[in-house]
Amino acid sequence: MGTTTTRNAFCRFVGRSGRYLSPLTSIQSFLAQPATSWGRPNQIKIMQQTIGIIGAGHIGQTVARHLVKAGHKVILSNQRGADALQSLVAELGQNARAGSVQDAAQAEIVLLSLPWSQIPSITGIADWNGKVVIDATNHFISYAPDFKVEDLGTKASSEVVAALLPGAKVVKAFNTIFYKTLAEDPRVAGGNRVLFVSANDAAAKTQVSRLIESIGFSPVDLGDLATGSKLQQAKGPLATLNLVKL
Repeated sequence: MGTTTTRNAFCRFVGRSGRYLSPLTSIQSFLAQPATSWGRPNQIKIMQQTIGIIGAGHIGQTVARHLVKAGHKVILSNQRGADALQSLVAELGQNARAGSVQDAAQAEIVLLSLPWSQIPSITGIADWNGKVVIDATNHFISYAPDFKVEDLGTKASSEVVAALLPGAKVVKAFNTIFYKTLAEDPRVAGGNRVLFVSANDAAAKTQVSRLIESIGFSPVDLGDLATGSKLQQAKGPLATLNLVKL
């Protein structure tokens, strides 16, 4: 499917994948609305927020660029420490600063973009109870050329993340699109690039959806972690899918 996907093409995608119709009911309902009721993400006005980013690789840096461009503040962190990020934050400007992973974990919203193997290391760095955490990770245990994922049994990868961060309000987002595509302008051909979201906590999902809208993307709600995030995670049917809502 090409970079720009029309509303009808999106519906055809759902139709072709008949076994996914039930989990994707929220997408179908969303698409069934009149186009005039969708609104435009670039019309959404929200208060400036501070987002702590743990893991400053491709996804972490890409999301940070969108956030600072939209007027949000970011605290970037990685395992190597703040000094390793000084050139990046200088490039991003005054809305970005480098900190420790503990600093990033204290932000209003925390985005996880670190390797899967490192997630257990952050369990004890903060009190996660009530914290909104965006899970942008994928459960890869090896990369090119085989891209193997960990066998999680019946669990979704975000359910595993949630179990490692007791009390956190985990929202799955930002993990499905290739980082080079994610880095592009989300406003495409008169529409907005889609980002899928799923969470068990409705308020947290709404908060993250509004954040996504504020940076120019269109959030599509897939439901809870057990159902929706399985569709989003690595090797899932929505992984790497690039859609634009017109």
